[in-house]
Amino acid sequence: MTDVNGLDVDELESLIEGVSAEPEQASFTFRAETEWTGGFASETRISDFEQNETTIESPEFTVTGDEPAALLGERTGPNAVEHLLAAIGSCLSVTYAGHAAAKGIEIDDMRFEFEGDIDLRGFLGLSDEVRAGYEEIRATTHIDADADDEELEALHEEVLETSPLYDNVTNQVSLEFDLDFA
Repeated sequence: MTDVNGLDVDELESLIEGVSAEPEQASFTFRAETEWTGGFASETRISDFEQNETTIESPEFTVTGDEPAALLGERTGPNAVEHLLAAIGSCLSVTYAGHAAAKGIEIDDMRFEFEGDIDLRGFLGLSDEVRAGYEEIRATTHIDADADDEELEALHEEVLETSPLYDNVTNQVSLEFDLDFA
């Protein structure tokens, strides 16, 4: 077993080869169920998912969301736009670690800094000229690895091309939304 960045590279190569040989194994469906808990707070439950239409049992996770007091919440958890930043960071971590491991690049330390700007006039419906969401998200990757600058730049570009959440926030994704009256 060759371990790079906490990943078994042999297993990683087997995963890549398996999906390449049987593309249907690359098909996953993830789910989340969010319940409003009062005020601006909510809880999202995440558990089982599907791979190629087969249910994969998973522990249940609960993610709390709330607004800060300045936005009339009780700050029992991060708000949704902060969750988005965290999700991007988590996805980039996975993508960097996996792609670096496949290239034999050992990462000694890595972290991401994010900040985004929101104008509440969009959320509050006060201006058609202001987006409801982030106007811009700025991110910095801080990485210390056993690779030269050129290799790290190539890794960075590869990560931006293959990170699912980077793709979702930089490209339009279809969102089908139904309304069920209780």
